[in-house]
Amino acid sequence: MRKVLEGVGLGALALLIWITYGALTGPTRLPDRIPTHFDAAGNANGWGSPATLLLLPILAGGLYLLITVVSMFPASFNYPVRVTAENRERLERLTLNMVTWLKTELACLFAWIQWAILQAVRSGEGRLPPLLVPGFLVVIFGTALWHIFALFRAAHPGGGS
Repeated sequence: MRKVLEGVGLGALALLIWITYGALTGPTRLPDRIPTHFDAAGNANGWGSPATLLLLPILAGGLYLLITVVSMFPASFNYPVRVTAENRERLERLTLNMVTWLKTELACLFAWIQWAILQAVRSGEGRLPPLLVPGFLVVIFGTALWHIFALFRAAHPGGGS
């Protein structure tokens, strides 16, 4: 399952780069000033040049790479439960699954935000869907909480995986 999620995450990063490249070099020229920041309701409240669109792919790629490197050392993770020789493998597997899910969700979030920004620019409305970021935050925190509860279950002898 992790390999599939890694593929989806890398696909989302590729989509983010493709969307950004197409927006900056495509036949439809962007205005000199585009929305770059939005309030909680999705209304634009910050403006900048189209070059600021490069920030999301750079940030997403850097974050994805950093999380990938950190996930190579599961023995050094700080687990919320007592790690024993008996439960170490289960805990590491669950934690690596959580990290992979979170990487994929973050990559999808960045791609969707970039797409929504470009839709806001092209439509002239200058607003994002108001539930975009809150919806993704619920998904991300829900994933983390689900895995943390699973870690507590897996920490006990005969615990689930």
